[in-house]
Amino acid sequence: MSMSTPGPERVPSTVKVGKTTGQGKPPAGKSGGNRPGGNRPAGKGGKGRKPVTPVKVAGGRNWGPIMVAGVVVLIAVGIIGYGVFASVQGSRPWEEQVADVKGVVNYRAQKNAQIDDRTHKEGAQTYVTNPPVGGAHSQTWQNCMGDIYSEPIANEYAVHSLEHGAVWVTYKQGLAADQVAALQKKVEGQDFMLMSPIANLDKNVSVQAWGYQLKVDDANDERIDAFIKATRVKASMEPGAACSSGNTTTGPLPAAPAGGATQ
Repeated sequence: MSMSTPGPERVPSTVKVGKTTGQGKPPAGKSGGNRPGGNRPAGKGGKGRKPVTPVKVAGGRNWGPIMVAGVVVLIAVGIIGYGVFASVQGSRPWEEQVADVKGVVNYRAQKNAQIDDRTHKEGAQTYVTNPPVGGAHSQTWQNCMGDIYSEPIANEYAVHSLEHGAVWVTYKQGLAADQVAALQKKVEGQDFMLMSPIANLDKNVSVQAWGYQLKVDDANDERIDAFIKATRVKASMEPGAACSSGNTTTGPLPAAPAGGATQ
């Protein structure tokens, strides 16, 4: 068997490979050269990426929440400020507080012996003022636990209530019903308070504590509340004395018998 003559020797095709730094890896710093969009300079006909134009975002502030927060802060400051003011006002002596109420007459400062008299006497007494703000009085007091009396009461009982620290709210007989109702709201249910009409009153309303008096034309006058707040209980000549268990009837006392002093 004859053997065929071998053909020309096949030579492998040569593939050109770029320079490497070893291990077949491209040189450091040139890794992006073979990547699409590598570190190619843009512009001048280059095939690199075009620079992205920044998108501007509106920078305006939302003032709504800021204004709300500001209002809240102002309200808080106002509340705190009022609290401090009220605390300072409340710490002042009650005599100074009642002196601030315009129209109040301070009969204690007059040193009138007839008003300052605290003697217990029987029967009807004569008083310097109408309604009385002090002076000799009955040994019985008028009940003053927020009591509302629709008829005049004995001055002598009411003055004893003032001595215990009550505020006596009086009004002119025949005063309009809405005015009477406004006064009643201030008194009803409040201990060391009582209320009654009184004859021959020169103003529509008169409010008194021991040695102090305020007369006004309108039952809604804010000074009434200020007077009550400053003097109720605090103006007591007998601190700790009760307003309960007193007289609850209306009408004047009979004239005092001879030598009617009881204490």
